[in-house]
Amino acid sequence: MIRFLALTFLAFALAGCGLQPMYAGGSSGQVARGLAEVEVPAIEGRAGWLVRNALNDRLGAAGEGSARYRLDVRLDDSLEGFGLINDIEIARERRTLRARYQLVDTTTDEILLDATSRSDAGIDVVSSEYATISAEQAALENLSRDIADRIVQRLSLTLRPQP
Repeated sequence: MIRFLALTFLAFALAGCGLQPMYAGGSSGQVARGLAEVEVPAIEGRAGWLVRNALNDRLGAAGEGSARYRLDVRLDDSLEGFGLINDIEIARERRTLRARYQLVDTTTDEILLDATSRSDAGIDVVSSEYATISAEQAALENLSRDIADRIVQRLSLTLRPQP
C-alpha cells in the first residue's frame, strides 16, 4: 500500500512540474511536423553529402519547395596525426568534424537557431594503407551520423511548442 501511495504521489508531482514529452503526438505532433518542414540545401564535400543524407533521413523532409525552414550547414573536416613512433611514423589519427548551422524561417528570413556541433573519432594507423584509409572513411561516416543526430536534437528543442 505504501508503494502504491508513493508511486501515485510521484506521478502527480511529475505531472505538476511542467515536463512534457517532446515528441508527443508521434509523426503528427508539432515537433515532427516542424522537422518535416526543414529543407537542407546541398553541403559541400563528401562529408557534406553524408551529413545532408543523414539529416534528410532523420528529418523526414517533405521535399523541395514545400519547406518552411531552411537549414544552412557549413562543415570543417580535419584529420590530424599524433602518437608518433620513433619520431617518424604516426600511430594514431584524430578525425574531427565540426558543423556550424543556422535554422532560417523562409517566410521571414529570421534566424531561429545559430549553433555549432563537433564530433571526433580516433583512428589506429596500421601497416596496411588500405585498412587505414578504410578506417578513416568509416570514421567520417560515423561522425556524419553523429553530427546529424546532434543537429536534429537542437532543431527539436527549437521547434517544440513553448509553454
